[in-house]
Amino acid sequence: MRTLIVSDLHLGSVSRADLLRRADLRSALLEALADVDRLVLLGDVLELRHGPPRDAIAAARPFFEDIGRALAGREIVITSGNHDHALVEPWLVRRAEQEQEPPPLGLEQLLEPGEVSAAVERIAGWVSPAQLRVAYPGLWVRPDVYATHGHFLDCHLTVPTLERLSVGAMGRVLGRSPATFDSVEDYEALGAPAFAWRDAVARSGRTGDALNGIATVSAWRALGGGRPDRAIGARGNGERVSAARRAGVRALRRRAFVAAFPLAVAALNRAGLGPLGADISATELRRAGLFAMGEVAARLGLGDSYVVFGHTHRAGPLPGDDEREWRGRLGARLINTGSWTYASIFLTATSGESPYWPGGSVLVEDSGPPQLERLLHDRTVAEIRPVPRSAAKALPA
Repeated sequence: MRTLIVSDLHLGSVSRADLLRRADLRSALLEALADVDRLVLLGDVLELRHGPPRDAIAAARPFFEDIGRALAGREIVITSGNHDHALVEPWLVRRAEQEQEPPPLGLEQLLEPGEVSAAVERIAGWVSPAQLRVAYPGLWVRPDVYATHGHFLDCHLTVPTLERLSVGAMGRVLGRSPATFDSVEDYEALGAPAFAWRDAVARSGRTGDALNGIATVSAWRALGGGRPDRAIGARGNGERVSAARRAGVRALRRRAFVAAFPLAVAALNRAGLGPLGADISATELRRAGLFAMGEVAARLGLGDSYVVFGHTHRAGPLPGDDEREWRGRLGARLINTGSWTYASIFLTATSGESPYWPGGSVLVEDSGPPQLERLLHDRTVAEIRPVPRSAAKALPA
């Protein structure tokens, strides 16, 4: 069975960075579906943290209808990540309300849409005549290939992201340490309450920058993780002076922020939210994410299986990557799908050059290593740059 896996679509993003919202970019994925038997949507399919779920679900409808037609008579498997955990939350709640204690959560719960939530049932109607099933927290694609979104890795991450701090704080409240985890239920018990709080905030209206990631990206850029700001263009003399003053103020604030950051990280460690490090370079983001995912694979007993995941948006392994970084401590062979979102801070002007270039997928056949494929590698920055909301109304969905 030929299975194509994509992750991190974030359909319904208020920034319109969700590229599969656009018919002109969906075409690359639809073409790739022509000769596969199954499509796996590996979590963060919907962006349910930017506002009421109905907004994201409505924005995603054309995508679901298109892939349903493309896969008529074949199978679509959807799982959830941290940004769309609300899709499976109703099932988890009903499971906890059963009269008898349910069996422990395994690596793969296969569910029909009607068992899970009203939102998933609606999506199942949109993808018909394809068949939809839900797998949580992951799917055995093949006896030696396990696919999961990857949000459990935040429990072991050493980079102080908002998600890592959220699960760290929840661990303190519940008195649970990831150092002792050895089951899906351990990870779910720590992550689900943190996700539920953010989902509840989004239900009542659009969330601010702090919760939808913009503030985190701004901080990362200020600390030197991103590309330099563009040079100031030609201006009149008075404008140049004013711009120079503003730049000077920004530089002073940045230096103060950079100096304070290690102290803040040390304080978080003293508060018991660590272990955390102050290195947030792109290199460290990759290394820390892979180490953390390898730790999850080891603790869940995945052995030397291929483990396909998303979540970090960094596709790989790519040519030039150190293969040793992509091995878990007990031998798991890690493969990241990348994402389908536009993040200018991670991109360069050269098509496909950045490991964060959107359009990643993983093809799994009956045998052989899973293959990473980059379906938008030949598109230019101009072609994938999000269309402003005002201009988007004139484009087909």
